[in-house]
Amino acid sequence: MYLKVVGSAAGGGFPQWNCNFHLSRDARKGAENIRPRTQSSLAASADEARWVLFNASPDIRQQIAATPELQPAENAPPRSTPISAVVLTNADVDHIAGLLNLRERERFVIYATARVLAVLEQNAIFNVVDPALVERRELKLHEISPILDWQNRPTGISVEAFAVPGKIALFLEDQAKAEQGFGTEEGDTIGLKITSGNAVSAVFYIPGCARIDGNLRQRLDRASCLLFDGTVYTDDEMLTSGVGTKTGQRMGHLHISGDDGSMHALADLSIGRRIYVHINNTNPILDNHSPEAAAVRKGGWEIGYDGMEIRL
Repeated sequence: MYLKVVGSAAGGGFPQWNCNFHLSRDARKGAENIRPRTQSSLAASADEARWVLFNASPDIRQQIAATPELQPAENAPPRSTPISAVVLTNADVDHIAGLLNLRERERFVIYATARVLAVLEQNAIFNVVDPALVERRELKLHEISPILDWQNRPTGISVEAFAVPGKIALFLEDQAKAEQGFGTEEGDTIGLKITSGNAVSAVFYIPGCARIDGNLRQRLDRASCLLFDGTVYTDDEMLTSGVGTKTGQRMGHLHISGDDGSMHALADLSIGRRIYVHINNTNPILDNHSPEAAAVRKGGWEIGYDGMEIRL
């Protein structure tokens, strides 16, 4: 199985268009220790010809332009794509808005939970991706789902979806239900176990997660590779940096550092490769020379970046 990190930043990308925090300023200046990043997405292939895209970010046109594997082959028809399917992990804007850029009457398949498919159905603008051409298929939790193309041919990629602690998409929050998670229900946020053919190796892709419980720890132990939510380094970093008023928990994201952070919670598990993705523009690990980036690397983690390749 071949994977490519198409986008490694959280919503808004890095640098974010209106962010004047020092990391974004340095990124705009071209600092050699800081990489710009587009919004969260991953691509996987069993044969390096047909591709499954995980999440469709608002930056998808730019991402395809930067990723030759996702572009039409030179000898392909005038209208074509190697993207066979798009799998959605939630209904956040940074994960579904890119579908609007895939509206040119090209055939592929959208896979998502019933909760996320309902969001697409209830928002008529997504009908520009004509459901008569682009079928929407439900992912059942805790079932292994072979990802098929629009002609029901196997892509060689299979996924098992499972609910993870998270939050309903921001634009769907019900303020009257603030104490009940703003209306969050099972299926709003999922993790994915990605496999290829009969291979034993499995990749776990979890770009959004609010808490690591015993069930998730058990599931991740002995994983070949984990791409995990690295949105914020500290829970209050958006407040201390002066760019926002929400904590990581309020946004549905677990912080990296400390005894109650993800790095500590997963430290004793046997995981082949550990990679942080979905990194917010305030997170100091974006600076490769920062003490925080050094601490993450010392803890056995890699810091995801656009174009990062993984082979299993």
